[in-house]
Amino acid sequence: MTLDIQALLRDNAGAAYDLHEKHANGAMVQFLKMAGFAQTYVRAEGPYLFDSSGNKYLDFVSSSGAFAIGRNHPALKKVLHDTIDADLASLVQLDAPLLAGILAERLVARAPWLEKVFFCNSGTEAVEAAIKIARAATGRPGILYCHGAFHGMTYGSLSVCGREEFLPSFGPFVPECRPVSMGDASALEEALSGGDVAAFIVEPIQGRTLDEATAAYWKQAHDLCKKHGTILVFDEIFTGCGRTGRFLVLEHYGVEPDMVLLSKALSGGAVPMGAALVRRGIFEAVFSPQRPAPHGSTFAKNVLAMAACLATLQIIDDEKLVERAARMGELFRAKLEPMLAEYAGLFQGVRGRGLMLGLEVGVPEDLLVVGLFAKHRILTAPVGKHLKIVPPLIVSEADVDWFCSAVGDLFKQFRG
Repeated sequence: MTLDIQALLRDNAGAAYDLHEKHANGAMVQFLKMAGFAQTYVRAEGPYLFDSSGNKYLDFVSSSGAFAIGRNHPALKKVLHDTIDADLASLVQLDAPLLAGILAERLVARAPWLEKVFFCNSGTEAVEAAIKIARAATGRPGILYCHGAFHGMTYGSLSVCGREEFLPSFGPFVPECRPVSMGDASALEEALSGGDVAAFIVEPIQGRTLDEATAAYWKQAHDLCKKHGTILVFDEIFTGCGRTGRFLVLEHYGVEPDMVLLSKALSGGAVPMGAALVRRGIFEAVFSPQRPAPHGSTFAKNVLAMAACLATLQIIDDEKLVERAARMGELFRAKLEPMLAEYAGLFQGVRGRGLMLGLEVGVPEDLLVVGLFAKHRILTAPVGKHLKIVPPLIVSEADVDWFCSAVGDLFKQFRG
């Protein structure tokens, strides 16, 4: 008997939170209920979610940016259907799958100094791959990372995490990983001077705080890493695929790191996917005919992930979403700017680039998140001392107006 997924959903309507409380993460269920977020979504389209009562919500979290092209994009759905219907031979292991080759070619075309691609299933796997490749290629143990950084939840990634809230109870971590302050070229040179550092891994814009160093610093970091034989790794898992108004945030700085890591938006949120773009010499120092698979992942290069990524890149280009991210980011700023004077103290500024933005606020950001959801049906996220907004790149001017009007309404309420 073939599973009827629609019937399964109908027969279990309303049971999601009970099932999760009994058999999955009950603590998350309790949190969602306490915070007022225990909603059941039954449909999604573009930047919108719809609950079982038909109410529409504006999603400005986008699963941490994974749904950059919006949810259930028709062109992506068609490609996935076509791929399933093609009955392709996926994950043969002892072959060179065509879709993976095409995708690798199209990715390196966007960063042509990086001629090789390693595929995996997530952002944190891309970070783990970068650490292993860097150590193997250089023969060095040291990994530098930045204070405040977040690179994922697995052990290598946590070992280069600069945020204490993710670390308690999970140590000890991978040795020889140590932090430096982002933006401090002198501290970086001192850390590199011992000659034992395999890689310096950085988020060019930190995903948790939206902290960003200057273009001058990134050029210094690039030159210092080259001078000391250290591999410079840009973690663009959050910033990549157009989020900041360029396909890669490194384009804002004019630097060419030795590795670029991608995930999240790369597959349109449809299939788990990660990739590390690597300079040829570094890659071939690790992967050789004598040892062709020193690192790998069972489900990497599966045909659905490859097809989803190819479709997403096509949608980004066809719909000019990189340019749209830059334009809509400026629109956000233009519409929010008048509130700086009107709600001085409550609203203190906007940080970030493109559609990776944070509102610096003078009230507990949790209050804004709860208020935006409960009163205006807008999903956002609190991060540090600001409200982070990560809408799909397809966001419309009407959506921007919806958000800005809602924020103004809450500021007015808080001001009394």
